[in-house]
Amino acid sequence: MPSIRARLTTTYALALTATLGAFAATLWIARGASGDRELQRYVNDEAQLSLRLLQQARGVSGDLPLTEAVDPMIGTVLAARARLLLDALPNIVMLTDTAGRIVYRSVEARTLSVGSYDEIVRNSRQLTPTRAATLAISRDTTGAIGDYVRARGLDPTDRVLMVRTDAPRSVLPIQSVIVATPTRFSDRTRQELLGAMFAVAPILLGASVAAAYYIAGRSLQPLDTMMDAVEAITDGRSLHRRLDAQAAGDELARLAVTLNEMIGRLETSFGGLRRFTADASHELKTPLTVLRANVERAMAAPGGSSDQLVSLEEALQEITRMADLVDSLLTLARFDEGRFDLHREAVPLEPVVREVFETAVILGEAAGIDVTLPALDPVTVLGDGTRLRHLFLNLVTNAIKYTPRGGEVEVSLRATEGHVAFVVRDTGIGIAAADLPYIFDRFWRADRARSRRAPAERGVEQRGGFGLGLAIAQWITQAHGGTIGVVSRLTRGSTFTVTLPVPTPDELTAATDEA
Repeated sequence: MPSIRARLTTTYALALTATLGAFAATLWIARGASGDRELQRYVNDEAQLSLRLLQQARGVSGDLPLTEAVDPMIGTVLAARARLLLDALPNIVMLTDTAGRIVYRSVEARTLSVGSYDEIVRNSRQLTPTRAATLAISRDTTGAIGDYVRARGLDPTDRVLMVRTDAPRSVLPIQSVIVATPTRFSDRTRQELLGAMFAVAPILLGASVAAAYYIAGRSLQPLDTMMDAVEAITDGRSLHRRLDAQAAGDELARLAVTLNEMIGRLETSFGGLRRFTADASHELKTPLTVLRANVERAMAAPGGSSDQLVSLEEALQEITRMADLVDSLLTLARFDEGRFDLHREAVPLEPVVREVFETAVILGEAAGIDVTLPALDPVTVLGDGTRLRHLFLNLVTNAIKYTPRGGEVEVSLRATEGHVAFVVRDTGIGIAAADLPYIFDRFWRADRARSRRAPAERGVEQRGGFGLGLAIAQWITQAHGGTIGVVSRLTRGSTFTVTLPVPTPDELTAATDEA
């Protein structure tokens, strides 16, 4: 699942992208509208310029005619002096007289095809100085006109913005001026603006996203610190630690205070539970010892019947079982309180594993199980030899306990670079996959795999364990800086692997000197 920092940055990037898109669209539309207004103002100014040139063509006294009759076939046209003035204009300019006839066409207007010319004339009747129209035109590319079009670099097809302005009475018989200019310059401005947006937007977006990622990281840094502190409180021994509420700010400070209060309540509960376990275990140990001694004395007394001996033997086994439970609880309680120190020294594992193997062979013979030792590498670790022997023996006896008669238990010690692995493999009843995550929990036993009763011995049925052996094994392993794992399948057997770090020669020398 993405982190909060990534989600915030992604959300900001999407919001910024949408904002930039909306801003770019607005700017593009506004720039287009502004360009259209400027272009319309330009053609209106050229129409007014045309009218001033016509007034100039009438002369100082204003009595020179603006039109002249050429012949009946052509009709009336603009006077030559007026044509010379208007031919200097760069755009499409056409003049109509009071009869609605076209009396003048500029040089650009003469390049229009017949269809475009008729389209302009037809649409001009609906135009005003404030009402323009955009038309698609085509130019004649044949003959001398085509040479002119190619020489000027004009497009054969184009779009033009066209306006019509009514002429004043001072230039009669001219009634209106029609001016049209290509829109390609305005369109080019829009394209340049759009290109600039596409060029700048990724850079701006990338820089903004990077800044947002950095700011989000800085803002969430107190939360990361709190998470690290909470993760460090992994068990009941770390509940004395508290989060720094002053390092966080605003809502995070309230969260830190709330978590501290919750951790305080947990510390009180765990402390009470540990004290109860330790006190109860300590108080039970003495009466159990007394009971055991009394039962053994009663069994040694002469004159007892066989039924009494069987009952006393069963009572002795239950007392022994309870004593083992009390010892296990006391060990875990001391571990939880941090009062169980390991005597670290250089421990050669080869003799420890060999001793455990010899004990396992004796236990296996009684249970009808073949115990083998295929690999025993000489290796030395730093740790508590007694605790390591307890760890190895616990795993081996468990394997024998849950392997049926005729099965096999394999014990091995293999050294690798920097680590040593103690492996116990059995062909026993195994553990279901759904139960594997819980086997190291205290007092946990799989009903279908680990809670069966052991075979009867001397006519007395032996009960199963308490679910504390693997918890103690895990503690011993972790206290030595190692790991313990299991691979198992129901009815196929289990393989427990304890991995311990192998010290360097310098570390072994330092440990020997300290000892």
